[in-house]
Amino acid sequence: MSLLVGLVLRVMAVIALCVAGATAWMVLEVHRGIHDEAVGSADRVVREAQELAWRELTWRGSAGRYAKYAFPDWRSSHTLRFISPGNCVALTWEGEATQTQCSGLETAGGPAPAWFVVLHRHLLGHGEPVRRSIILNRREAGTVVATPDPGAMVRQVWRQVRVLVGTAFAMAVCIGLLATVVIGLTLRPAALITRVLARLEHGDLAARVPRLRPGGFDRIAGAVNALGHGLERSTAERKALTQRLFQVQEEERRALARELHDEFGQCLTATGALAAAIEAGAGDRPDLHEDAQAISRITRQMMQTLREALAHLRPPDLEEFGLQRALQRLVATWQRREAPAFRLAVDGDFSGVPGPVALSVYRIVQECLTNAVRHGRPTEVDVQLGVSAEEVFVVVRDDGGGVPADTDGVDGHGLLGMRERVEALGGRLRIGSARNGLRIEAVIPIARHVLDGSVPIPALPVLRASVDRDETSLILERVAA
Repeated sequence: MSLLVGLVLRVMAVIALCVAGATAWMVLEVHRGIHDEAVGSADRVVREAQELAWRELTWRGSAGRYAKYAFPDWRSSHTLRFISPGNCVALTWEGEATQTQCSGLETAGGPAPAWFVVLHRHLLGHGEPVRRSIILNRREAGTVVATPDPGAMVRQVWRQVRVLVGTAFAMAVCIGLLATVVIGLTLRPAALITRVLARLEHGDLAARVPRLRPGGFDRIAGAVNALGHGLERSTAERKALTQRLFQVQEEERRALARELHDEFGQCLTATGALAAAIEAGAGDRPDLHEDAQAISRITRQMMQTLREALAHLRPPDLEEFGLQRALQRLVATWQRREAPAFRLAVDGDFSGVPGPVALSVYRIVQECLTNAVRHGRPTEVDVQLGVSAEEVFVVVRDDGGGVPADTDGVDGHGLLGMRERVEALGGRLRIGSARNGLRIEAVIPIARHVLDGSVPIPALPVLRASVDRDETSLILERVAA
């Protein structure tokens, strides 16, 4: 339920409570008025009966203790003037039959619904009769009993309730419409602020709330705009820091690859040459011959491992031959080593892709291929690349099983690194399901990402080989001799 609907319903509920209270108060007032009319009718009839009785006594000249009294004009229209509409008055002279006169029973209003009659009877019952005595010569000569007619009383109450409820309903409709308009106009800034917050939640950090009129919402809008500025600033700083970290990471990878190639490469080459020399000069020493062969075999394995590490640390052809050639060599390397069928499809010219973007694309493809083989058993791995004037997109699909929900586990450091790398360049990474496997799609805008050098990033220590180059050269010279 929206806030507008909730507030309007609350207003209507308050109006309904007020109408119910007013209706109850009005019903009680009508009952009190009917009782007062019954009292007035009884009092007026008593006065008129006393006057007529005294006239009779004066005319007849008899005012004894046992004189008979009469009310000659009881059923005349003159008598009805003393009885309020909806009331019945019973006059009983001493020793005479009771005479009853009702006034205006049909003029008390239209018939009330059956449910209202039952409700009225259970809640309020019938009107209480009003009894008065006619005193002549200091003794009771008769009685007058005024009773509200039950049907007339219900019709009179229903007439008042109908008028009040009808008027209240019309007022409630008008108030509800006006409240809807007024509350809707008042809450319009709230809806605008909510939309801006939703845009901020979905990554549109440039969303801002326009200037509002002074009041409560302008302070909220100011706080939301301050939040947006803070998020935009912190996100920009985080992206710059992430780019700087990746730059430092690549620099350290190059330095480490260079040290491994220069130091361990020469050491392994010297070890292999020395093992070959020992094997050649073993003569009739089979034990030395076998040891030399073992050393040569281990050296070749270490050399192969070193080449793989160098290929992982630094793309061999990225800077010299470009992204497309480097990816072709990467896919060909995986094709020679693993069973799945690796396919690469390239659409467009990647020669104009900036260096940071090209390096990120290479690292993303490299990580996707590694994850596909390490965490699944695919038979096919497809890599698609495309480039336009504004962005580069990469799509990697495999059929090695797995669902996107599994990528959020503790072993998802590679995917986390890919996401951070893509977001640092202002792109987006999506992970979804493919046919019997996963689909990873990255879109990176083509732009010159200038790194902010104000963030000091300490250089990582470079692993250096503890082998003297002169000693290695001496070994190679001795083997050659």
